[in-house]
Amino acid sequence: MYRTRKLPTEEELYPVALRALMRRGHSVHEMRVALEKRCDDELLVRRVMDRLKQGKMLDDARYAKEFVRLRAVYRKQGRFRIARDLRARGVPDRHIEDALESVFAETDEGELLRKRLQRKLRLLRGTLDMRKRASLYNSMMRAGFSGEAVRRALKELAAEEADVPAADEDDAGPDLE
Repeated sequence: MYRTRKLPTEEELYPVALRALMRRGHSVHEMRVALEKRCDDELLVRRVMDRLKQGKMLDDARYAKEFVRLRAVYRKQGRFRIARDLRARGVPDRHIEDALESVFAETDEGELLRKRLQRKLRLLRGTLDMRKRASLYNSMMRAGFSGEAVRRALKELAAEEADVPAADEDDAGPDLE
């Protein structure tokens, strides 16, 4: 295993921070940890962090909103999972709550849950027995949806399955017996 070279000056540390931000967005906490790995001088790290904040390259509120939007729309994750992931990245709760409120005001969490369930159902083979339902339930819980919403969606799914054969029988025509 190799060691990263410690950088002694701001002129060397600042480009490291910019390259990290070019790869992906970082929270203030993540950037501080990354810079502290590359530099032992806490004052130097603080100066680079201040410079990034003044240049509006680091902003936890903007980072949280973009993170929530991407996770909700593309990964179809629920509030609880997204909030947990943001807390793990060191984003303050006030930014997390604001971002969740603004994004989920525009996005229907129930619709995200249904889409994610439909995607999972396409991968399942055979009938939907209790084990598969439990697996789906646990998967949706890990994805960050509330237990109540998951149970409601699974009940709707069961009701749809029960209605499908009944609808086919009705379409068969009148009973001739």
